[in-house]
Amino acid sequence: MLTHEENMRLCRVSGDAPMGRLMRRSWIPLCLSEEVEEPGGRPLRVTVFGMTLAVWRDPEGRLGAIDDRCPHRKASMAFGRNEEGGLRCLYHGWKITAAGEVVEMPSEPPEACAAAAVKHPHYPVEEAGGFIWGYLGEPEHMPPFEPPPFAPHPGVKVATCKVWVPCNWAQILEGQIDSAHSSSLHSSDMVPARVARAGATRKNWTRPSTDKAPRLTVLTTPYGFRYAAIRRPIANAATHDYYRISTFVSPLICLIPPNASYNVAQVTVPITDTESWFYFMAWGEGPEVPDNEEWRKFLRVQKGIDLDHRWRKIRTLDNDFLQDRQAMALGNFTGIPGIPNQDMAMWESQGPIADRTSERLGASDIAITHWRRLMLQQLEEFERGIPPLGHRQPKIPQHKIASFEGIVPKGTDWRTLGVGEEEAALYTRSDAAE
Repeated sequence: MLTHEENMRLCRVSGDAPMGRLMRRSWIPLCLSEEVEEPGGRPLRVTVFGMTLAVWRDPEGRLGAIDDRCPHRKASMAFGRNEEGGLRCLYHGWKITAAGEVVEMPSEPPEACAAAAVKHPHYPVEEAGGFIWGYLGEPEHMPPFEPPPFAPHPGVKVATCKVWVPCNWAQILEGQIDSAHSSSLHSSDMVPARVARAGATRKNWTRPSTDKAPRLTVLTTPYGFRYAAIRRPIANAATHDYYRISTFVSPLICLIPPNASYNVAQVTVPITDTESWFYFMAWGEGPEVPDNEEWRKFLRVQKGIDLDHRWRKIRTLDNDFLQDRQAMALGNFTGIPGIPNQDMAMWESQGPIADRTSERLGASDIAITHWRRLMLQQLEEFERGIPPLGHRQPKIPQHKIASFEGIVPKGTDWRTLGVGEEEAALYTRSDAAE
């Protein structure tokens, strides 16, 4: 349970809010690559952290991101002409480069452009894992760009869905690190089966356990934290445990336990204090990794079917997410198709910003309470000049960060499951020091 003041410090991200400033010290997904796929195509208007940008790919294929409001009369640059060397505002023809330089002012005398020396807000951009990433923080603190954990090298296939969610980012992220809810909310889509490890079919996911009350344990890491949800497996329960280890990569990435066909990750990007972009990725190198449309069809978030052209759902709180009570009577647990839709119904029903002052938390919420304490502690340290998690030593390269899923012998040191030797050594060394 948090106080109102703590809750606001955790949730508020727009403008000069400290949490937003902390998160903007990291590279942030601005949009999907497919949204600005065409060289010389339509610029995209993007809002994140209350900041509205124009993002585009110029005729030569180079990316740019600038403040969406023209420095002249504040018209939207996303309406502009995508020309060689920059965007041209439709209102008076001012042309602005990806470096924020105003290079043409057709409505002004020829000498005015050079004399004005206008520098428009602009932001570094990179492309990786199906996303356009931007750095929105102070330039002097910009870290080197690293490919995200779900795209550790260019050969990895990444399938992505995107959905606009009308609620605060924190309740979405809490849902992603809440392993216990999957045994109830997603029980019709994540079904117990006598399998060696979690699997994926075209209709559902399988897991080798019927245990709905996992034991949880948490480990803080240099980049965030990992936590294990430990369940009884269907087979060999006397000698083995079933581990699902989720990984939070601060500030916005969650690596969900994988299945036998592909890895799973989620990213939450604040739009404003009460709106967020939710991204859900399947990734890997094998033939069973779905493509974008297969993935979106499985999740029931296909654009033009489940979502409109702005990535907004047809299922909303106003229509009760089109919940099918007849399907529930016939055995479906929620009556809401699609794992993300089930989650979003819960997140949005908590309100635009969840009230955490009157919750009744239990043993299954250990990861949630740990995450809240970690973020608030990180925020307090940030305000004292200490760099955010992921920017400190020891530094774990993002391409080496992973989650884990599997049945292992009882007594296994779970902290070393799914991590590289360098990271595992950090945790075993800490034991030796104690």
